[in-house]
Amino acid sequence: MAEVSNALDFLYELGIAAGSKIILALLIYLIGKPVIKKVLKIIEKSKGFAKLDPTVRSFIMNAARICLYVVMVVAIIDVLGVKTTSIITFLASCGVAVGLAMQGALSNIAGGLMLLLTRPFSVGDFISASGEEGTVRSISLFYTVLNTVDNKKVTIPNGALMNANIRNCSSEELRRVDLTFNLTGADIEKTQKVMLDTIAANELVLKDPEPFAAPVAGIPGGLEYTVRAWTKSENYWTVYFALLKDIVTALGEAGVGAPLAASKVIVEKPELD
Repeated sequence: MAEVSNALDFLYELGIAAGSKIILALLIYLIGKPVIKKVLKIIEKSKGFAKLDPTVRSFIMNAARICLYVVMVVAIIDVLGVKTTSIITFLASCGVAVGLAMQGALSNIAGGLMLLLTRPFSVGDFISASGEEGTVRSISLFYTVLNTVDNKKVTIPNGALMNANIRNCSSEELRRVDLTFNLTGADIEKTQKVMLDTIAANELVLKDPEPFAAPVAGIPGGLEYTVRAWTKSENYWTVYFALLKDIVTALGEAGVGAPLAASKVIVEKPELD
């Protein structure tokens, strides 16, 4: 009977010890969860946080949430009497194995972090990179999504973006429209005047920097003309297509030439009867 009594006493003490640990772990969870929510809400409502880019805010909130919950879980495990050193060693070993298996994904995450820090472009910018070009629709930790001019969705891994040359066409307030025209047998001064008058008639073209129109190279039987006009970045394509149409039309009406090819706007002076 004494042995049974000792065994019951041992089980009772063990139950008390285990029960107290479980109760303490539950308290940590019940108190820690609302505290984490409160901390996250404080971060979210801070003035400095509100000034950050939406993508950066989302990343910071997710990272803070994960870190706080990890701290709470480690505290609960420690209270329950499990050795945290062995758990940390196990997690580190798993982390190495997962890292080796997910090198591409980790490269994209690193690329996403660098894009968020260096900000070579923002949502809404028109960029050209990795053989693709379009308007930036979204920037996540893994991928950057573009909308092409013909409204196709292109998803580019951030790792590839960080190792590519990125051309941001929206970073500056002004852009220059460049057009090339090939004309044969045309009067130089008359051609220049027609081009400059047509550019001046477009209200979206800026007066400063001054527009440019002049022959820049010779071609068989004629000259290659370059037209340059500055406009605001948001008006680039409007001005581009308007000048292309208006200059070709004006040259034809002035008897200077008419378009024969759209790719490089080759125009020839019509033969006189």
